[in-house]
Amino acid sequence: MKKLDLGKENINKLLISFSIPCVISMLINSIYNIVDQIFIGKGVGTLGNGSTNVIFPLIIIFNAFASLVGTGAASNMSLKLGEGKKDEASKSIGQSLIITFIISILLSVTSYIFLPKLVYLFGCTDNVYKYALDYGRIIIIGAPFMIIYSSLSNIIRADGSPKYSMIMLIIGAIINIILDPIFIFIFKLGVKGGALATIIGQIVSFIIALLYLKKFKSITLNKKSFKLDKNIFKILSLGLSSFITQGTVLVLFVFMNNMMTKYGALSKFGEDIPLSVYGVISKINSLFISTVLGISIGAQPIVGFNYGSGNEIRVKETIKKVLIINLTVGIIFNLIFVLFPKNLAGIFISSTDPNYELFMEFAELMCHSFLLLTALNAFEMTGSILIQSLGKVKKATALSFIRQIILLIPISLFLCIVLKKGIYGVLYAGCISDILCFIIAIFLVGSEYKNLGKNKDLNLIEEPTCKNKYNGKHIIITISREYASGGRYVGKLLADSLGINFYDKEIISLSAKESGLSQKYITERDETKRKSENDDRLFIAESNVIKKLAQKESFVIVGRCADYILKDNKYTLKIFLYSDDKSKINRAVKYYGLEKANALKEIKSINKSREKHYKYYTNREWYNLENYDLMINVDKLGVEQTADYIKEFIEKNR
Repeated sequence: MKKLDLGKENINKLLISFSIPCVISMLINSIYNIVDQIFIGKGVGTLGNGSTNVIFPLIIIFNAFASLVGTGAASNMSLKLGEGKKDEASKSIGQSLIITFIISILLSVTSYIFLPKLVYLFGCTDNVYKYALDYGRIIIIGAPFMIIYSSLSNIIRADGSPKYSMIMLIIGAIINIILDPIFIFIFKLGVKGGALATIIGQIVSFIIALLYLKKFKSITLNKKSFKLDKNIFKILSLGLSSFITQGTVLVLFVFMNNMMTKYGALSKFGEDIPLSVYGVISKINSLFISTVLGISIGAQPIVGFNYGSGNEIRVKETIKKVLIINLTVGIIFNLIFVLFPKNLAGIFISSTDPNYELFMEFAELMCHSFLLLTALNAFEMTGSILIQSLGKVKKATALSFIRQIILLIPISLFLCIVLKKGIYGVLYAGCISDILCFIIAIFLVGSEYKNLGKNKDLNLIEEPTCKNKYNGKHIIITISREYASGGRYVGKLLADSLGINFYDKEIISLSAKESGLSQKYITERDETKRKSENDDRLFIAESNVIKKLAQKESFVIVGRCADYILKDNKYTLKIFLYSDDKSKINRAVKYYGLEKANALKEIKSINKSREKHYKYYTNREWYNLENYDLMINVDKLGVEQTADYIKEFIEKNR
């Protein structure tokens, strides 16, 4: 985040920087499973492929919980950083680490105990059973390492280090690829060898992920960060869409496994071949899913940060570009599935396998039916992730549910049971549900997209142009003032009289340009509204603007700690204006519309807020006379004469 400004940097550059490493990271997660499938398929055969397919639902479960916490924490961190709340961002990460550790241990122990029953629930056949247990027990041992590093990879990307996350996963994948053939072919360990290679790579990735905890860029972790409180539910809610997406994939995978074995047994393919082929094709399809999700998740920090900062125009631009990119990716993958099904399936089986011909025939059938219109899925997956980045959890969750649960399963059951289409009914249900889901997603995503920008600033403050007519010595007048003292009006009169620019609200447009924050965001956090929060990014932006102005022109500026920001500028005259309570009440009622009965209380509250804000950023007391060159009671001279008095003072001391 320090190197790439999410609020100002070119969107294309940000997407390349964040999404490409994220895509590679996601692809590596898929490659873990695909590599095992390839070597096991070549070394063990169809039954070996079936075993990895049966255990794959467990891996989906592990990834689902990793996404629940990791994506939620990453989304929350991006939103909080966009709002300038670093402490809350730090807490979200610390709490997520604690809850991830607890969940990973519970999942591993539970799945290991119930594995013999789970494999049958996941669609295992009697022939595949032994292979599934051998493979699954070892995979479960490595589950805590996988869950923790997968969760952390989301957080690391959101922290602005997508390359670190990518390298972490690449190293683990390379280790897995090297060890797979050694364990399977040289040591003759079969499916156990594939599982061992996988968890060794995962352990290495886990260690690298932990090393990042001391390298965070945008937050600082401390003991308080790791204390669990009710905010953990907010974090988990932001990851709920990703969790449900994985959950629906799990339900679909288990459903499809069982449908493949049940209706496959009634066809010429038998129960083992459809189960094995579905696993193989699903793993290949996971490359498409990983690419789309990688691009979308990589865009999450950009969308979340700018949405939190009120920059909805940049949010819309990002969403539009991500949708176009992902639909293009979908079309490319779709063409590959349709044109080269046998080439893809042939990677996972030896030509000497007795089931080779039926295996290839079913693979081609599946690509030409179930995956016929898979490109349309890109819109649903992208929309769900990006809507989640806006904090719209319910809509994102609903979108995740539609294809797998609401459409695909009922359509499959209808075609198989009612229309009695058997195994073909399951396959053709895929493309039918893809069409229907795409239509629904257009309406859901489109409505959210149209709403962006509707609440943008209605009266944008235009960037001021220099209107200086002043020919005297370079001068900058900073005016600090009590609320309702007439200080702002004094400053405006003085600037007009001298023929120099006056800056108050005008700083908002310049700060927006400097920081990438929206004018709405800055206005909402303007100093008269800073009741309890400070925004470092806004202060830095305003400071930079004020210093740049001081280098090129004379001007009058009101508030914004300008006296402190320009304390070392020799051309600066620092003034503090105040007034008695009665006069402040009269001005507040007349000019600001306050009720007389509550006016003094409101005036004191605003001045207290200004005092705290000044102390926070300057470590100085607002009312300390040593901070100023002049302190004037406006009531003694009146507003107009106070402005004249300051002008005379300047002219005498040029």
